[in-house]
Amino acid sequence: MAQVRIDRRYEKLLAGMVNSGERGMLIGGLKGVEKESLRVSPDGRVSQRPHPRALGSPLTHEHVTTDYSEALIELVTPTFTTTWELLEYLTALHQFVYRHLDDELLWCTSMPCRLAGDASIPIAEFGTSNVGRMKHVYRRGLGLRYGRVMQAISGVHFNYSFPAQFWDVLGHALGRHDVGQDFMSETYFGLLRNYRRHGWIVHYLFGVSPAVCRSFVAGHDDHGLEDFGHGTLYAPHATSLRMSDLGYRNNSQAELSISVNSLEEYVRDLNIAITTPSPAYQRFGVEVDGDWRQLNANLLQIENEYYAFIRPKRVARSGERPNKALRRAGVQYVEMRSLDVSALDPVGVNQNKMRFLEAFAAFCAVAPSAPLDSSAQRELDRNHVTVARRGREPGLALSFDGRPADLHDWAREILDAMQATCEMLDHGDPSKPYSAALAVQAQKVADPAVTPSARLLNEMRETGEGFYDLAYRMANTYKSYFTDLHEPNAARIAEFSAEAQASLEAQARLEAAPQQPFGEYLADYFRD
Repeated sequence: MAQVRIDRRYEKLLAGMVNSGERGMLIGGLKGVEKESLRVSPDGRVSQRPHPRALGSPLTHEHVTTDYSEALIELVTPTFTTTWELLEYLTALHQFVYRHLDDELLWCTSMPCRLAGDASIPIAEFGTSNVGRMKHVYRRGLGLRYGRVMQAISGVHFNYSFPAQFWDVLGHALGRHDVGQDFMSETYFGLLRNYRRHGWIVHYLFGVSPAVCRSFVAGHDDHGLEDFGHGTLYAPHATSLRMSDLGYRNNSQAELSISVNSLEEYVRDLNIAITTPSPAYQRFGVEVDGDWRQLNANLLQIENEYYAFIRPKRVARSGERPNKALRRAGVQYVEMRSLDVSALDPVGVNQNKMRFLEAFAAFCAVAPSAPLDSSAQRELDRNHVTVARRGREPGLALSFDGRPADLHDWAREILDAMQATCEMLDHGDPSKPYSAALAVQAQKVADPAVTPSARLLNEMRETGEGFYDLAYRMANTYKSYFTDLHEPNAARIAEFSAEAQASLEAQARLEAAPQQPFGEYLADYFRD
C-alpha cells in the first residue's frame, strides 16, 4: 500500500541531527530491566511458601522483590549504559536467587503454570508497617477487581532514558533554545504517542505467549482459543496472549481514557481516575469491620493500577505518589512493558531485544508525533490487541487513520526508519550490534515462522508437549544452567547477600517505628 504512516519530516530531522557532528549522540543511554518470574514447586504449581528470607525483604530490597503474589519474584537491575553489563548483572541475580530456592523453580514463561483458581495464588506480604500494609491491601484490591489469575501473569519491563548529549542535538535540530526538563518531558510524551502508533510491532517481533495452560481460563467459555491437546489452549496466529484481551488488555479498564498528549493531561486524567468512585468496586467495600479489602473504591486505587504498554516515569521520593513525582520534576525515563518473559532465553530477555527497544525508543522520540484524540487512541490500542491475538495471520490488516494498513508493509516502514537510529547507536563500534539486531527483526517480518511465538508452537508440535510440559522442562533446564554456571563473581554475590541482610534490617526499623492509624496514613498519602 502507498499509505505512509511515519511523518515525512522524520528524515529531515534525522539529517539535521546527523549533520550536527555528534554522530554518537544516542550512545550511553541508561538501560534497566524489571523481570518477573513465578516461583513454582517441584510438582509444577505456584509455590505456597513465603518469599525466601535469604533473598531479603521484598518491601525494602531494591533488586529482589515481589510483584502481585508472594510467589511472583521481581528482579530489578540498576541502570547501565551497555546491554552486556545489564545482562551480566541480571544473570548474576538469577544465580544468587537460585542459591536460595531449594527445590523450587522459576517459571520461564509469562503465562503461568497449572493453577487451581484464585485461591492457589497467595497475595504478597510486606510486613506490618503502614507502607507494607498498603502494598498488601492494594494487591487484595487487584484480586477483587480483576481476579488473582490475571495477576499471576509475568513480564519483562525495559526502562530507558536518553543520554545528556541527545537533548542538545535534538533541540538544535528542532530550533529549540531551551532544552530543559519541559522539553525533555514533551519529547518523552511524543515517544509515548508514537509507541501507541507503532508499538504493536513489539508484540509481533518478541511475543512468545501464543498458548496457555487450560487451567488459566477455567470457568470461562468465551476465551476464543483452540484446543492444542495436552491440556493446552492456543490461538494459531497469536504472538502474545499476555498482551491480548485474555491478559492485561481485557475490558476491565475500557472506560478509562488517559491522555498521552502532554504531562499535564496525563497527570490530570490519572488523578481523575484515582478520585472517581466506581459503583462496580464499591460493592466490594473498602474497610469492612476493620478488614481492608482495597485502598479505595475508585476507578483506580493508585496510578500503577493503570495497565499501559508504556509509562512515563520519575524516581519518586519516599512516600511520594508517582503523579506527584512527575508533576514535581517531569519525565525522567520511560518504562516499556510489552515484553513477554521468553522461554527461549535463560533470563527471559536478550541483548537483541534490548538493543531493538533502545533504537525503537529513539525512533519514537525523534519522529514527529501529533496529538491523539480518544478515538485515535482506541484505534491504536485495538491494533496492539489484534497483533497480540492474530499477529501472524496471513494478510492481516491493522487500522491507521480509519483505513486498513497491511501489517507487513507497516512493519517494513518502521524497520526502515529505524536504520538511522541503529547507525547512530553503532557509531564507533565496528561490529554494529544495533544494525545486526535490526536485521534479525527484519527476518521475522519477512518470515513469520521465525518469530518466537511461531518457534514456541513449532517446538511443542515437534516434541509432542503441551504448553505446561514445555515450560516445566525449560524451567528445569534453566535451573541447571544457573546452578551449574561458572562460579559467579564472589564480590557480586557478597554484595547481594549484604543487600538482602540490610533490607531485612530496614524493614525491622520501619516496623519498630510508631505507626499512625492505617486509615490516617492512607488519607495523608492521597492528599494533594
